[in-house]
Amino acid sequence: MGLAIGMAVALLIGLWIWDEISFNHYHKNHARLGEIVSIETFNGETSSDEFSSVPIAAALRNNYPDEIKHASLTRELNAGLMVGDKKINGYGYWAESAFPSMLTLNMTRGSYNHFSDPSSILISESLAKSLFGNEDPINKIISVNREFEMKVIGVYENLPFNTDFRDVQFLTSWENKNNTGNTHNDDWLDHHFQVYVQLQDNASFTVISSKIKNLSKPHIVGGWEELMIHPMDKWHLYTNFTGEGRNLEGRIQFVWLFGIVGVFVLILACINFMNLSTARSEKRVKEVGIRKTMGSSRWNLILQFIGESLMMTFIALIIALIIALVSLPSFNLLAGKHIFIPFLQYPFWICILGFALLTGILAGSYPAFFLSGYKPIKVLKGNFKIGKLASLPRKIMVVLQFSVCIALIIGTIIVYQQIQFAKNRPLGYSTQRLIMTEMKSESLKKHFDVLRNDLLQTGAVENVAESSSPSTEVRNAMMGYNWKGKDPNKLAIIGTVFVSYDYGKTMGWKLLEGRDFSRDFPTDSGAFILNEAAVNFTGLKNPVGEVIHWRNKDNLIIGVVKDMIMQSPYKSSDPTFFTLFDRRNIFVLIRLSKNIPAPLAISSIEKVFSRYDPDTPFDYAFTADDYNLKFSDEEHIGNISTVFCVLAIIISCLGLFGLASYIAEQRTKEIAVRKVLGASVINLWKLLSSEFVTLVMISCLIATPIAWYALHQWLQRYDIRTPISIWIFVIVCAGTLLIALLTISYQILKAAILNPVNQLRSE
Repeated sequence: MGLAIGMAVALLIGLWIWDEISFNHYHKNHARLGEIVSIETFNGETSSDEFSSVPIAAALRNNYPDEIKHASLTRELNAGLMVGDKKINGYGYWAESAFPSMLTLNMTRGSYNHFSDPSSILISESLAKSLFGNEDPINKIISVNREFEMKVIGVYENLPFNTDFRDVQFLTSWENKNNTGNTHNDDWLDHHFQVYVQLQDNASFTVISSKIKNLSKPHIVGGWEELMIHPMDKWHLYTNFTGEGRNLEGRIQFVWLFGIVGVFVLILACINFMNLSTARSEKRVKEVGIRKTMGSSRWNLILQFIGESLMMTFIALIIALIIALVSLPSFNLLAGKHIFIPFLQYPFWICILGFALLTGILAGSYPAFFLSGYKPIKVLKGNFKIGKLASLPRKIMVVLQFSVCIALIIGTIIVYQQIQFAKNRPLGYSTQRLIMTEMKSESLKKHFDVLRNDLLQTGAVENVAESSSPSTEVRNAMMGYNWKGKDPNKLAIIGTVFVSYDYGKTMGWKLLEGRDFSRDFPTDSGAFILNEAAVNFTGLKNPVGEVIHWRNKDNLIIGVVKDMIMQSPYKSSDPTFFTLFDRRNIFVLIRLSKNIPAPLAISSIEKVFSRYDPDTPFDYAFTADDYNLKFSDEEHIGNISTVFCVLAIIISCLGLFGLASYIAEQRTKEIAVRKVLGASVINLWKLLSSEFVTLVMISCLIATPIAWYALHQWLQRYDIRTPISIWIFVIVCAGTLLIALLTISYQILKAAILNPVNQLRSE
């Protein structure tokens, strides 16, 4: 059973790893596709940015035709889509004409050949079903935000879960006049767009990246930016870069981690199987002698032992497949995946059958080649002795088993602590009853003040504000700021959130100095509020009353607020400026009333929104839920680690239980003699358990330094990280020792309380 569990765990981990490394392989051109990434140095810090400026695409097409086959601009578009009385909120891209062919979209209806038509739109099968039912959508019209209309020219197959474009429901032509990206053709500083490229067949990502790295430098003054092409095959696994544009880390570390875990769990199961196989085989020495006396050759014995081992291994494989199949839905839920077992793919069967064959041969190799070599006369006369060193391999395997278990337990605890450490950070604002929604149509943006008043009159909300960013992000970073004492040669790029007057009250931010924005002060239209990180960055000792020069005018700093965690909870807060109003304000933040149940409050809010934008479904998100999504990767890893950790312990204990049973059986006569000579049950328990205690203690000494080093290195990727306490190691080692003692005690005590007369009667 232990081998079956180990094989099932290894199978699930193998499927998870394959899903990770084959991410984006749905697209036939995946090996030739890439995204332009900017390695930027501003404010003395280097960072990577997947968003680029519009002119880069044309420059790539015009300057590097021998290396770059296609370069396509894209921009996200959240829109209300309407066909007749059907209304859906959809997510898609503005995209240039080459983009659909670059992704090799599988068209089920129509074609993308005429995607350059400004009025054209491509939609997914699921969106077509939602908007048109069973009708043919080709050449049908879709109203977008009730502001412009697009004609369906094609329907593409729904994209699978393991592609970065899985949420894209539609593509609209970049050439459409409603795409504001068309007005940025000469703006090298506005990084709100994504540029994807397809290389020529003979081109190299490394070579072309070295050629284009300085493409944008002449157009950026006071800053430093290098371009590189990030290959699609690395998007999912490598997300962090050095200043030289080298891939450093990302989810690849989890692939290595779980690969190692899977191998070790499998090794644990195999060790158990081999331990018990070799232990049982030592009892078959006389059988070997008799068989040899009756005429069996050594080859016959070898084939018998290996055949028995292979039969047990293949039975375990069948059980493992059943376990994996039954547990796969729960595993997908824990891992946030849509994995399936590829029963119809022959490489899958080659791998698992090959593994089962190898395991069976290794497990049967000891009795097959070692015991079959003994002379039958020695064995049958009783002169055969196994020897003290025969148990050494089993002891080494037990140490290895528990070393892996201890390291896994410590790792799981530290991952959990890191998540909780970040979750317990002060947010700087309140997420309770705070929701956010995006204003997709111009009718909402134009009537925000009236919308706000109507919402307040419902009694369902406490405060309402608008913002250029959702409450859990800072979407904009602006340049051109100057202040007293700033280095004139230093280009400052600072996170900027454009807000309305009631933003602070709605968010519940904490004012440290000065005052909030107020309608009583007309000059606040150009005022700034800084967070603590921004104050530290500017170096202003008494910032309130100082001036920020921006957009050709002096803007007064009126307040300082406590840092709010609006981006990664594992990073320190970035410098952020808050200022009133801007054309970029597209988000509405709403604080629900504490006196009304949330469902009733949201129902009232939806009615008000429908009054001003009847054609767009009301779509919202709770800030608390959106913030918790920032922990999803680590939580998935923690959940999977916990499950595998528990299974590793179970496998190890099963092996230890079987080994303790075997040792107790082998030493029954010794136990009986000791009892006759006056040994108590407690003394016998101490004698027989001391060997196992020693092995577990050795495991602790091996596992703890390895676990500490690995976890210390892992935590370095976070600015905000939990300390590693020595008590974790002490408690885990003590707990493991206790589990081991409980596991073996039953078999030892069972042997110790037997009547010695029955054991010695045959002597």
